[in-house]
Amino acid sequence: MIIDLQLPPRPFSTQRAGSGALDFVSINGKTVARRISASSPLKLLNPKNRGHAAWVYASSYGGGLLGGDQLSVDVNVGAGASALLSTQASTKIYRSEMPCSQKLFARIEDGALLAVTPDPLVCFADSDFSQEQNYALTSGANLAALDWLNAGRRASGERWAFRRYHSRISIQREGKRVLHESLLLDPEHGALAQRLARFNSMALLVLTGPALVGGARSILDFVAEKPLTRIAETIVSASPLADGGALLRVAGIATESVGNVLREQLKFLCPLLGDDPWARKW
Repeated sequence: MIIDLQLPPRPFSTQRAGSGALDFVSINGKTVARRISASSPLKLLNPKNRGHAAWVYASSYGGGLLGGDQLSVDVNVGAGASALLSTQASTKIYRSEMPCSQKLFARIEDGALLAVTPDPLVCFADSDFSQEQNYALTSGANLAALDWLNAGRRASGERWAFRRYHSRISIQREGKRVLHESLLLDPEHGALAQRLARFNSMALLVLTGPALVGGARSILDFVAEKPLTRIAETIVSASPLADGGALLRVAGIATESVGNVLREQLKFLCPLLGDDPWARKW
């Protein structure tokens, strides 16, 4: 099912367990979170930083999701505002007979920037997880969105041992579809460990918006110029989007190598955020 993001804005509500709301506005050149609300097990943290953007880190009690958890966050980024939405650390998806899920609905206005850059998901053996990211952008809105997955607890022998993983990203600009991306990993379609070969970490990065055209072009050039290497530690591919943005895919043997690629390709965002949110991460 594809959600029509041009319906009237979803009303903010945190009545249901695991729901949250964020509303960012620009005041005198600095972005503030006019509203932050969350209900357990979801937590939303808003630390101070040295820049002009607002940063929020999502977390949950226990550092992950249990069977039956259904997290849902609504985000508004007002005109001219800049916001980062990330996580404190990797999100663990714990073993359970019940599935769990998380959803993000974001509306981004002209001149605004939303950077969604979570740490990787770590799905434990026999876990079942799904997520949706839905973005509605105006003509001058900017979005950097990252989706990152690890193989699991390899040290415990749980490599690609989850029961099911499904992730969807949908982006609309002025009602027109920019991207609809879906990834389903299900052992019923074939053993995941064999299908994913030597790779233990996969990431998808989307850039779209007038302020990110230069960064998108740099990514496309980086991939075009990267030499082919046999049994490389990481492999990358990139595709242009119709609005001047880019889609970057990274697969790596190690989380650290994928993180290094992402941090290098995202460093152009630091001036737009006013500080480096990855200085002590990845």
